[in-house]
Amino acid sequence: MLLVAPLLLLLAPPAGAAGTLCLPSPTSACIAGTLRTEAGVLAGVDITITDPAGAEQTVTTDESGKWNIQVKDEGEYAVKIDESTLPKDLVTEGTVTVQAKFGATKPALIDIRTSSYDASESKLDELIQSSVNGLRLGLLLALASVGLSLIYGTTGLSNFAHAEQVGLGGILGYAFINLQGMNIWLGGLVVIAICAFTGWLQDRIMWQPLRRRGLGLTQLMIVTIGLSLAMQYCFQYFVGARTVRVDQANPSVRTIGPVTITNQSLVAMAIAAIVLAAVGFALLRTRVGRATRAVSDNPALAAASGIDVDKVIRLVWTVAMGLAGLSGLMYALVTNGIKWDSGLQILLLLFAAVTLGGLGTAFGALVGSLVIGLVVELSPVLGMPGDFKYATALLILILLLLVRPQGLLGRAERVG
Repeated sequence: MLLVAPLLLLLAPPAGAAGTLCLPSPTSACIAGTLRTEAGVLAGVDITITDPAGAEQTVTTDESGKWNIQVKDEGEYAVKIDESTLPKDLVTEGTVTVQAKFGATKPALIDIRTSSYDASESKLDELIQSSVNGLRLGLLLALASVGLSLIYGTTGLSNFAHAEQVGLGGILGYAFINLQGMNIWLGGLVVIAICAFTGWLQDRIMWQPLRRRGLGLTQLMIVTIGLSLAMQYCFQYFVGARTVRVDQANPSVRTIGPVTITNQSLVAMAIAAIVLAAVGFALLRTRVGRATRAVSDNPALAAASGIDVDKVIRLVWTVAMGLAGLSGLMYALVTNGIKWDSGLQILLLLFAAVTLGGLGTAFGALVGSLVIGLVVELSPVLGMPGDFKYATALLILILLLLVRPQGLLGRAERVG
């Protein structure tokens, strides 16, 4: 019963700007969102929603930055912020389109940023701020990509369901910390433990039996794709289409020179760095770590040397899923939140990071994640449209692989 209550509560859509509750029905749809910056939520901001026929409605964000509206027609709606109601140092880019569908609440994710000036100092400040944001994103991606790389290194399996474990961490964090009111540190430990247990359970009841039956890597990969889809639709059943965020009131903000960052982000970055350092130390200096590297290099030779390969692989699955859960928890805490299908976008970044760094190398995944995080956040500053920032990261990956196919830290292999 402890797990059922938070999951049922997740079905409720967010409160409206005037204290109303938008409930979609078979003949109506809802559009909702939350306006937030690094400095906190934005209350009293007017938002104009234009329906497919051209009729306009206006809503205002409440004290928590939330807004919602009920519409009676399906189709594409244009959502735009009235910039005159924003604080003077904030601007928004254009209009966001949302595809309304009966019986569902669709999120409108509106990009709000600090206005830039022509002065060179302002551009430099923006570059430094984006670099810090990229480092934060890279560290969060590294927590998940290291586990993905270890799984590939020890089993040869490309796990397409790995990003859904990141989503699971964020959604469980929302359930335990927001809905159940659990202390964020205790709730975080519970989330990591549950995610790690799912990794142990997956290998115990599914991956080990499938390996022993001799299934090929292609067949196993297809199983991971099916598992990914199943998890996505389970998330959609419990949280709907909206974005959820592990939110502990308005975060306090710290300004360090040109960089403005929340204390939550600083703590998350410190935790990620400490955990990644601990994983690196364990791989290099502990007996279990050496056994893991031996299995990654040559499973047959490791087994002949007396290493229990199945136990090592199960430990890798457990640790990898725990790291992914921690990544998802902090991703939902310090970024714009996470929703039921965020795994698809995160998965592309994770595979890009693992491939860029070198397949099967944990330290390569770390380096690749930092590079991808910086490229994603710096692309808009360097002139790329905001919608192309993820495509830019994948383009960098392609160009690098044309020059160095094994990745940054991967080992070249003879072909033929």
